[in-house]
Amino acid sequence: MEYLLATAIGVMTAAGIYLLLRQRTFPVILGISMLTYAVNLFLFASGRVAINLPPVLLNQTPTYTDPLPQALVLTAIVISFGMTAVVVLMGLGAFLSARTDHIDLARTGDQAEESGK
Repeated sequence: MEYLLATAIGVMTAAGIYLLLRQRTFPVILGISMLTYAVNLFLFASGRVAINLPPVLLNQTPTYTDPLPQALVLTAIVISFGMTAVVVLMGLGAFLSARTDHIDLARTGDQAEESGK
């Protein structure tokens, strides 16, 4: 189970980094979302992968599942949802002002002024 979880975290991290390196805004937003999902899964796995254990220590149970990583993941999901909405609106604003979603790193301000003349 741990191997499958570690593989899923690695694949999601690799896909997120690959999408972050694209030169369009939409794949960058998807890459950030993929990285947040990988971090959430990592946080969730840090609390031990235990099946059919109670979240708190009861009288008769020798072990329990740690509830702190679950609370951290719920908080991270809410924060990542809000940040994704902010980044989508920023990308939409950039698209509406530039009429393209391409991130052009080769053109600087001086080159844009020269091409406008």
